[in-house]
Amino acid sequence: MSARPARRGDRVPALDVEAIRAQFPILATRMRGRPLVYLDSAASAQKPRAVIEALSRFYERDYANIHRGVYELSQRASALHDAARQKVARFLGAADAREIVFVRNATEGVNLVAHAFLEPRLGPGDEILLTEMEHHANIVPWQLVAGRRGAKVVPVPITEAGELRLEDIAERIGPRTKMLAVTWVSNVLGTVNPVHEIAALARRRGVPFLVDAAQAAPHLAIDVRALGADFLVFSAHKTYGPSGVGVLWGRAELLDAMPPWQGGGDMIERVSFAGTTFNEIPFRFEAGTPDIAGIHATGAALDWLEAVGLDAVHAHEEALVAQALERLSRVRGLRVLGRPRARAAVVAFTIDGLHPQDVGTLLDLDGIAIRTGHHCAMPLHERFGLPASARASMGVYTTPQEIDALGCALERIVARFA
Repeated sequence: MSARPARRGDRVPALDVEAIRAQFPILATRMRGRPLVYLDSAASAQKPRAVIEALSRFYERDYANIHRGVYELSQRASALHDAARQKVARFLGAADAREIVFVRNATEGVNLVAHAFLEPRLGPGDEILLTEMEHHANIVPWQLVAGRRGAKVVPVPITEAGELRLEDIAERIGPRTKMLAVTWVSNVLGTVNPVHEIAALARRRGVPFLVDAAQAAPHLAIDVRALGADFLVFSAHKTYGPSGVGVLWGRAELLDAMPPWQGGGDMIERVSFAGTTFNEIPFRFEAGTPDIAGIHATGAALDWLEAVGLDAVHAHEEALVAQALERLSRVRGLRVLGRPRARAAVVAFTIDGLHPQDVGTLLDLDGIAIRTGHHCAMPLHERFGLPASARASMGVYTTPQEIDALGCALERIVARFA
């Protein structure tokens, strides 16, 4: 798999979208008597049959608790679990599967880094650098540790186009900056941030750098060694996998130096009432029984996505975004948030005279599912002077016909209610 999205001039095989859609049973659903048009993949992607069957098959044939049983079924489940970790390492281009920590979601991955890595290094007056476009999951954990340590969170502004400027980040990195955390792709604007350049800047300044790749992983090929960050998180449920599984990737030398965050079974080496010693990485950070079946199905989801091809996915979604921007421009009173030069498969918008929640409710009557609200990005909406927006987000299974259906439905709504 390539470590970059397709470039102009590359020959990328076109996706057979109808064949892909046939692999997603839920897309045959009818909502309110109409075919489901699912445009909320940024919240959670739907699941292909390969993932559903992997989950079901594991429970039917392979389930047992892992790393604790000498009997064959436990050994088999453990081997499948370990294979899933190797698949995630391959998907991310990690040098070592020990750098892959399984958590519940990207949010928990950020919390783990905030508490186990940063908090012991944080003191009064220190600073944590974020951006105005961050998801709450990449804001609140840092605020919590900053509040306990007398540190502060410093936001980097975004432009009216919804982009970051490297010089704005550079200006705010100072001697008290102890962490830089940036989303790769905005879950509201779709902005694809220059994380490789930001990583290089952070390295030059000696600042640890975490990348929130929750919105990037389903759309862009990732190579953490080429990226040059220190930590990266993503969630399986946005990457065509099950809910309840997330991944934290961290440099092995950093993870090795971090204390445990949670205590319990499997993260220990030896326990006595005189004291406890802890397991090696990554198990030190995986207390208790994990979502064994979900982690196995996550491996199946990444296998499936790699077989489709991230370059082909990116090219397909790039065309959908271009179509969506053109189609929505014809809807009277509709304003798209941001004008980033690089945009992933997300388009947020408002319509004059209509509340976003009403827009979402009316679209639902046509079987069209979009997201409305602040999308767990209240500071970004405040930046644009908005309480909320409507958001259409696309996936590998989205068709041009569905984009046109969205545009037609919005025109009918405007004609009747705006």
